[in-house]
Amino acid sequence: MSDRSNLPIPRLSVWLTYVGMVAEQVLRAFWPAFSIALVLLAALMLGLQDIVSVEVVWTVGALSLGLFLTAAVLGLRVLKLPSRTDVLVRLDETLPGRPIQALMDDQAIGAADRDSVALWQAHKARMAQRVATAEAVKPDLRLASRDPYALRYAALLAFVVALVFGSLWRVGSVADMAPGTAAAGQGPTWEGWVEPPRYTGLPTLYLADQTDAELSVPKGSRVTLRLYGEVGAHSLTENSSALGAEAATDPEQEFVAERSGQLRIDGPTGREWAVEIIDDTAPQIAVAGSAEAEAGGQMKLPFVAGDDYGVVSGSARIELDLVAVDRRYGLAAEPEPREAIEIELPMPITGDRADFAEDLIEDFSQHPWAHLPVQITLMATDAADQQSSSEPYVTDLPARRFFDPLAAAVVEQRRDLLWSRSNAPRIAQLLRAVSHLPEDLFRSDTAYLRLRVVLRRLETFDQYGLKPEQQAEIAQALWDLAVLIEDGTLADALERMRRAQERLTEAMQNGASDEEIAELMQELRDATQDYLQQLQRLAQPNGEDGERQPGQNGESLQMTQDDLQRMMDRIQELMEQGRMAEAQQALEEFQQMMENMRVTQGQGGGQQSEGQQAMEGLAETLREQQGLSDRAFRDLQEQFNPGAQSGESQGNEGRNGGQGRGQSHEGQGGQGEGSDQAGEGQQGQGSLADRQQALRDELNRQQQGLPGAGTPEGDAAREALDRAGRAMDEAEQALRGDDLAEAIDRQSEAMEALREGMRSLGEAMAQNQQNQPGQGTQDGDMQANNRDPLGRNPGAAGSISTDENLLQGEDVYRRARELLDEIRRRTGESDRPQIELEYLKRLLERF
Repeated sequence: MSDRSNLPIPRLSVWLTYVGMVAEQVLRAFWPAFSIALVLLAALMLGLQDIVSVEVVWTVGALSLGLFLTAAVLGLRVLKLPSRTDVLVRLDETLPGRPIQALMDDQAIGAADRDSVALWQAHKARMAQRVATAEAVKPDLRLASRDPYALRYAALLAFVVALVFGSLWRVGSVADMAPGTAAAGQGPTWEGWVEPPRYTGLPTLYLADQTDAELSVPKGSRVTLRLYGEVGAHSLTENSSALGAEAATDPEQEFVAERSGQLRIDGPTGREWAVEIIDDTAPQIAVAGSAEAEAGGQMKLPFVAGDDYGVVSGSARIELDLVAVDRRYGLAAEPEPREAIEIELPMPITGDRADFAEDLIEDFSQHPWAHLPVQITLMATDAADQQSSSEPYVTDLPARRFFDPLAAAVVEQRRDLLWSRSNAPRIAQLLRAVSHLPEDLFRSDTAYLRLRVVLRRLETFDQYGLKPEQQAEIAQALWDLAVLIEDGTLADALERMRRAQERLTEAMQNGASDEEIAELMQELRDATQDYLQQLQRLAQPNGEDGERQPGQNGESLQMTQDDLQRMMDRIQELMEQGRMAEAQQALEEFQQMMENMRVTQGQGGGQQSEGQQAMEGLAETLREQQGLSDRAFRDLQEQFNPGAQSGESQGNEGRNGGQGRGQSHEGQGGQGEGSDQAGEGQQGQGSLADRQQALRDELNRQQQGLPGAGTPEGDAAREALDRAGRAMDEAEQALRGDDLAEAIDRQSEAMEALREGMRSLGEAMAQNQQNQPGQGTQDGDMQANNRDPLGRNPGAAGSISTDENLLQGEDVYRRARELLDEIRRRTGESDRPQIELEYLKRLLERF
């Protein structure tokens, strides 16, 4: 046998294996003793010895100690520490071919044969290599066969619970129960807690740990004190509670701290504190802005509220301000008594309620007080049931506006009917007069017939005495009639447009033919044109004969039609190129824009402001930049795949910002035409650079007269436009250097900076309009904010695009994944041109 000390085994592996084997033996031998020790410690840490008699404690302690010693002795008897041979055997069992045993063996036969000896040495060298790679063997610490009931885990669980809920210092209390110290163990002592109200979220205080002479606690905190030992050895004196008890000696005492005072424990281990009560302040609530009517007629009232421990609930009370009502016409009669409106305020679902801002949004369009002066009082309540109210906020109750004169008249008569039933004869007379000559007034026979039915029912009810339930029935009928007159024709046109959009979407998803898609696209164009005509008719000023006046909403509507026409052209162009996912996304954006379109009243009326002209100019610059970027990208594709984009380039002729189709690069490197084609390509690049320079000059001109100078929004707009100009300069240099990939990146930066500048400019214009006297919000008008007549943010992406609600739907995410996978696939093709690979890598880094 060979010497074991010369084996090439890693010492660390041997040592770790040895430690693991020792752990196996110790755990198998002493797990009963460990379990008994853990259970005993857990009982002491939890203080179980304090709730039983001294005799029980010492009896259980003696039994536990006996069991522990017995288990320890048995463990020592079965404990067997591993030897080095055991370690080597354990290692050898994990190696293939038992290399350690082979190295310890000697050659039995053939020792005189040179070839046999050489073979044996080669075998030992191979075994030595295996031994050198030996790793430590994991110990087997499973005890399921020795502890089938998992008693060790129960003991460990008890110890963990004691660590969490108990205290290690309680173990020392056993010493006080030794013979001769029983009296001392039962000597006078105390413990106490101060528990703040639960809603404060503050922790409970242990009085024995409070070393400061002053004790600050919230009002309503519950103080609990327990006195141990001889009765009368300790006493409690306090004047913080409502009772103000003095020198109380009860073993267990409890009171609620209501006011500042003194807390004193008299006795051998007495303490004294000056108790300071922290009052719970009442909640605060106030109106944070003006009440406005949203597009659907809902009232939006911003408010702020706060409390030191958080607001629990809130409510709003709306009362009619009868003194401020213009008591004319139907409002001249005495109003019927109505209860004030009580509604709950919205509270934050998540977050801190100590200080927050929210919006109260409710629809009062059908309430009798709609558009009448009211007083709104907000109330907030905290967890201590303290309630506070805001100052009454006086405003006209915001509600839906009716722009059609006939619909507005019907709603007004409905209001008068709900104001007082005595107005019924007058209302019937007015409705009869209104419907006397229906030919030139009603656009729908349905509306006229419904009005006549309501009129007859009103007259019949009034003849026999109008009752409250009949009053409510007629009021609801008049409301439905007004909505039909206001939205009937427009809603029909909008519904036809929606159906056309849905059919076109379904056709694109199902892979319809080009002829079917073209037919559905034309149907969408016709439905959109009809819808815009209805909007144009409703946008005409009241009292006109139907002809569009200069400077009125017709001009803005005509401009909107041009924008929508360009957008539909873009959708059709995407479909013709086979980019269905992008076409569907643009179609959804178009549908949302059409649904957000609202007829405004009182807009226009003059020439465009300087800010509006600047916004339109920047929007046109953004469209031109987008066109240049698209042209550069198509030329870059043609460089990588000559001839592959010629058809698409022809289809792109006339895009925004483009100048017809791009220069074709077909035949580069071909026979006899390579130089000519390359010359055309270089000429095209020079043209793009010149157009980029011209666009940069135009942006410089537009920057000269921007409004909003001196304001933070105006300065932000100028800074963003400066960044756009620098990016355009870099794009021009890249185009002149024939670096299309770099040019596209710089053009993207320029477009993003342009969008940011337009957003900031829109905010500056809105802020300026709000600060001008006499420019407040009028009922029914489009709010003076960043949105155009289509309800879009003008800085989102020029004048015909928006960043709102984009990238919706499963198909868009699928398309994005497909594009990313394709870019990665092409990046892995080393035979592609180096300039294309670099551009693809930049795309991966960016997206």
